[in-house]
Amino acid sequence: MTHSMTGTTLEAAAVPDARDAFAGKRILLTGATGFVAKVVLEKLVRTVPDLGRVLLLVRPGEHGDARARFEREIAASSVFDHLRGVRPAWLERFFAERVECVTGEITAPAFGLSAERFAALAESVDIVVNAAASVDFREPLDEALAINTLSLGHVTAFARVADAPLVHVSTCYVNGYNRGEMREEIVGPAGAAKDAIPRHGDGWYDVDALIESLQRKIARVRARGDDPERVRRRLTDLGIAQAQRYGWNDTYTFTKWLGEQVALRAMHGRTLTIVRPAIIESTLRDPAPGWIEGVKVADAVILAYARGKTSFFPAGREGIIDIVPVDLVANAIVLAGAEALSGGPGRRIYQCCSGSTNPLALGELIRLLLAESKRNWRKYDRLFHAEPKHDFRTVGEGTFRFVMGAFGLGAAAWNGLRRLVGAPGTTRAMEKLRTTRTLAVTFAFYAHPRYRFHNANLLALAARCGEETRRVYPVDARLIDWEEYMCRIHMAGLNRYALRRRDAVPDDASGQAGSAHGQADACAGAEALAPQASR
Repeated sequence: MTHSMTGTTLEAAAVPDARDAFAGKRILLTGATGFVAKVVLEKLVRTVPDLGRVLLLVRPGEHGDARARFEREIAASSVFDHLRGVRPAWLERFFAERVECVTGEITAPAFGLSAERFAALAESVDIVVNAAASVDFREPLDEALAINTLSLGHVTAFARVADAPLVHVSTCYVNGYNRGEMREEIVGPAGAAKDAIPRHGDGWYDVDALIESLQRKIARVRARGDDPERVRRRLTDLGIAQAQRYGWNDTYTFTKWLGEQVALRAMHGRTLTIVRPAIIESTLRDPAPGWIEGVKVADAVILAYARGKTSFFPAGREGIIDIVPVDLVANAIVLAGAEALSGGPGRRIYQCCSGSTNPLALGELIRLLLAESKRNWRKYDRLFHAEPKHDFRTVGEGTFRFVMGAFGLGAAAWNGLRRLVGAPGTTRAMEKLRTTRTLAVTFAFYAHPRYRFHNANLLALAARCGEETRRVYPVDARLIDWEEYMCRIHMAGLNRYALRRRDAVPDDASGQAGSAHGQADACAGAEALAPQASR
């Protein structure tokens, strides 16, 4: 049996029990202050009692070094509540004895460490798991490029010096504007840019010239102005324009694709596994059903509806919205790591998704959430401040463009617009339209899915693992009952973990700020929507 993908063929051997594979091993984990990495860390700590050592590369915070930030943002996280409840002394001892915090910067060469410290760190690592990223869909291009693309040069340099396998967390949405059946393989640009970037004979795309071009454009924007906020806006616009020019919807997915190419080239002939999750949401089971940190992609729209900030959205109801619980993603990373530790060199790509095995249509998701909201809104006291009065409608792209184009029209047009948004007053109608436009600019691409992600390779990896490993580290989305998960597990988790009490949040500033993966997640306040992604 072989495991095949563009440019490489690997023998698909049986994978040892993940707990045996990681026993005694030393892991360098990046992005540990974020959502996905916290779940990975908790899973390893809880399920691999003989784990050797975890080294966390953490930027220093405002109030101290990496260790202080670990204690404040990671060790104190509610993701460890289960372990704190059943094994508090053991957990405290594990953190003290087997978690080492390294003060470093992933965007700097050698992580900003001295040559001696860098070499010593590399000697002490058996495997690298890179979960660091910025998932802001509309981040300034220079910042997104630094952490999502250029940092892969530093991470792969470390993995090569350490002679260690690298598991890199990417996203299914590197598929960009491509359409159809998206499988676990290297993907290229779409549309007019399909042949704009040369492809190497071994499969990856040669992006050096493109990165240099982007850096020159960034330098020109910086040279034109001295107002930091204006420069930031221009760099944000530049990122969107360049992403869409080359076949991606936003800066996040574009720079993540570039990062994949950097990693594929740098790790050629070595062990590289790329794990691509789809839209990541709250846990299905572990460490507790519904655990989440911050407000994610789908939640921004849910929260805006719950607060009466929007009542319609441009979307295709028949399209498959690919949602995957974060614990399934963490399990996929663990299985990929176990395989990488036990297998030979080569590259592997796994997509962690639901669309090909347990598809959920966007229209069905809306139906489920609306029914639960109207039936049980009082149960979600932090999510709903009042009973929802209106349905949530989806409209076609043409209708949406017409509605947005009606800004500034006279009273007759406003009558129709107010009826559509369900708002009696002009001010409230305008507010809802502004919120809807902000949501649409950020998320409409993901609500009009034109492709379906496949994960046959990931399921084959799980099949090569033993039954006990599959039980402890499930990755199969067929385990999800969508009504149970979305209507009870996820909404309860969103209400409990992601949102503050109503008396702690003014009604006129109801956006919820959350941090995941070392970056802020999507906020859904009417006036301060932060257009960001899922990790």
